[in-house]
Amino acid sequence: MADIPFDKRDGFIWFNGELVPWADAKIHVLTHGLHYASCVFEGCRMYGGEIFKLREHSERLIRSAEILGFEIPYSVEEIDAACIAAVRAQKLTDGYLRPVAWRGSEMMGVSAQKNKINFAVAAWEWPSYFDPEQRKKGIRLDIAKYKRPSPETAPSMAKAAGLYMICTISKHAAENRGYADALMYDYRGYVAEATGANIFFVKDGVIHTPKPDCFLDGITRQTVVELAKARGYEILERHIMPDELPTFSECFITGTAAEVTPVGEIGPHRYTPGQITATLFGDYMAAVNPKQAAKAASA
Repeated sequence: MADIPFDKRDGFIWFNGELVPWADAKIHVLTHGLHYASCVFEGCRMYGGEIFKLREHSERLIRSAEILGFEIPYSVEEIDAACIAAVRAQKLTDGYLRPVAWRGSEMMGVSAQKNKINFAVAAWEWPSYFDPEQRKKGIRLDIAKYKRPSPETAPSMAKAAGLYMICTISKHAAENRGYADALMYDYRGYVAEATGANIFFVKDGVIHTPKPDCFLDGITRQTVVELAKARGYEILERHIMPDELPTFSECFITGTAAEVTPVGEIGPHRYTPGQITATLFGDYMAAVNPKQAAKAASA
């Protein structure tokens, strides 16, 4: 399945109010969202038949669109229902969902005031984001050339397609150098995040994580912070300088796709996946799939 191009797959996609055959979910080459990045999206995961924190993802999608200056023509409840319809149509119990909204092709140019706002949801099976063997020992991160932009120059609080251009460039460059991903600094030179995931560090039993003031405060990030606090771990949310990287003992990244993934290297710096990372990984997997956790506990 992983080798099948996404435009050649079978099933259905929820597209502007109805389920359509996967191959028929098409847009025109002059779509504004393609040319000018007037597009917002979400990434959700389904575990054991339940979409984790679906409501939070739907609410963020609407906020992202508002930041980009357009209104999705569906309510939070309708977006939730569309996501559920998409996974049911695909007969999934575990998988990934991509709700996406964009300006259409009615006008072509920077200004697109009259363009229709389109909305779709696709769902598919998606295993581990990183190679399982790499993940066991901790993935390797390069250090990206590009930096996360200032909120004064880009809508950094939106999950907007255009903001991921430098992420794709950075991840490709890292993979070409043998790394799994890349760490990005922000416009001030502080440690920010990986290309599609937030980052955490551990030192002397204390968890440190960058303050999300110019990048997304991820839903997975928020979940892991809650789980860490429930465990009694101290969490310092602060600006982290690159020269601090060698002072930490553990490192991990979080995201809907990445879940909780240990990091073994960032450039020349080495980390050993430890107890805190392992504990939070276990707690997160139990939170996203409570039925499986309960089954394992009773076995």
